[in-house]
Amino acid sequence: MERLKDRIAIVTGSAQGMGYAIAHALAKEGAKVVITDIKDDEIERAVAELKDNYDYVLGKRVDVTNKQQVKQMVCQVIAEWAGIDILVNNAGGALHTPYRLDEIEEKDWDLVVNVNLKGTFFCCQQVIPVMVKNGRGTIINISALAAHWRASLAGVQYTAAKAGVEGLTRQLAYDWGQYGIRINAIAPTVTITGGRVKSLWEGKGEEERERVLLQIPLRRLGTPNEIASTVVFLASDESSYITGITIDVSGGRYLR
Repeated sequence: MERLKDRIAIVTGSAQGMGYAIAHALAKEGAKVVITDIKDDEIERAVAELKDNYDYVLGKRVDVTNKQQVKQMVCQVIAEWAGIDILVNNAGGALHTPYRLDEIEEKDWDLVVNVNLKGTFFCCQQVIPVMVKNGRGTIINISALAAHWRASLAGVQYTAAKAGVEGLTRQLAYDWGQYGIRINAIAPTVTITGGRVKSLWEGKGEEERERVLLQIPLRRLGTPNEIASTVVFLASDESSYITGITIDVSGGRYLR
């Protein structure tokens, strides 16, 4: 049985990596999926791949830090599919910025905070009124273990931005729960989602990688599919009485 049949889902930053895994998992459960990202060629490729197996897939180019673009994208989705049931704020990451404090410039701070935090806010701000009209909806924000622990492959700008995402999640869940809207976050630890993360991980050297793995009780890194399956759970009716929380999908790393 498809747990999300005919529900309309927007996934930001979903043309590749973790976002693509999330979009695929939602489509597999019957959702109509909107792929959003900033590169047209990657959007086209992702949409084409999903359409090989699923009928209802749209691609929209949008910079989540641009309020007008976010608003336009939401209006387009409503015009084509008449609603929005699920929003996954996945766009973000360290975005190729330095992690050493003395190397972080103002532009690095602004980029990471704007995409991770302001982008999440803009998307929530535009989608929540649509969900209020429907009397239901669920939002899943992708945070990170760094938000309430510490980062391994990113700097303080990333940690601060993700901490903001978790605060935003709690406040919005409190404010909008009365309207039938559930808002939660997921906090992964190191997950190999693309070439940059893979190169950073491999660049640590064998001894350092072993040290990180020893901090994880399950003794391995997570996978994009494990994050995606948690998104599906939070988007489905199986989590109908869960809101305002952050789920750590970290192999127990926060225990160390």
